[in-house]
Amino acid sequence: MGNAELHSIHVHPVKAFRGLAPREAVVEPWGLAGDRRWVLIDDGGKVVTQRQQPRLALAAAELLPGGGVRLSAPGLDPLTVPVPEPAAMVTLDIFGTKVEGVLAADAAHAWCSAYVGAGTRLVHMDDPATRRPVDPDYALPGETVSFADGYPLLLTSVASLDALNSLIAEDGLAEEGPLPMNRFRPNVVVAGTAPWAEDGWRRIAIGEVEFRVAKMCGRCVVTTTDQGTAERGREPLRTLGRHRRIDGKLIFGQNLVPRSQGTIRVGDPVRVLE
Repeated sequence: MGNAELHSIHVHPVKAFRGLAPREAVVEPWGLAGDRRWVLIDDGGKVVTQRQQPRLALAAAELLPGGGVRLSAPGLDPLTVPVPEPAAMVTLDIFGTKVEGVLAADAAHAWCSAYVGAGTRLVHMDDPATRRPVDPDYALPGETVSFADGYPLLLTSVASLDALNSLIAEDGLAEEGPLPMNRFRPNVVVAGTAPWAEDGWRRIAIGEVEFRVAKMCGRCVVTTTDQGTAERGREPLRTLGRHRRIDGKLIFGQNLVPRSQGTIRVGDPVRVLE
């Protein structure tokens, strides 16, 4: 696998919003700098994602110096949201786990509620070093994560997507394919590997930064959402269900935890350490 390299980098400043594709990113212990440090919650404190609101795919967040965001979405004027002072804390529920966060300004809540069409609030994670531990079943002591689904980074590969799209064309819903990588909302995409090679990785290096491969990524309904139109189909879950069902989960991608810090860049070599 000597020619494997980092094909692209993806940062999602607000969870469930459209991602950015920078040429480089700083790797922090809890994920890429700026990735999923903001999240929407409903009136009951539960996290709101594309699972409930597929049209969040059409909303965008530009990352500003200092960690603020500039929100934009169809039909609304853009809104700049600064990082809030850690005064108005709120407890939110992210997939059954209680996490503390800081409420953004009222203007941000009004903007998000107007777009979603229901009462929502925007929350910032002020201290990712302490707020949310990684799932203890797959974590080492002290590992934490932002508002990502469960792990600091998600890795996918170009070869595996090509293989999946071939399967969709052969026995899936060919009219729904080929699917672009943004259906899977990864942080890092690797090129130059064999299809599904990542299934066997335990520890890798991207450039000079080392990562532990924590577990395979089981996929949900968000992958069936066209990120350009917010419309839902049946792929890739239909085809993953036929060909990539492992331990009861539909698998595409691998969850990573950083073991060191540094900057990764598109084109960096990717090495399998074990």
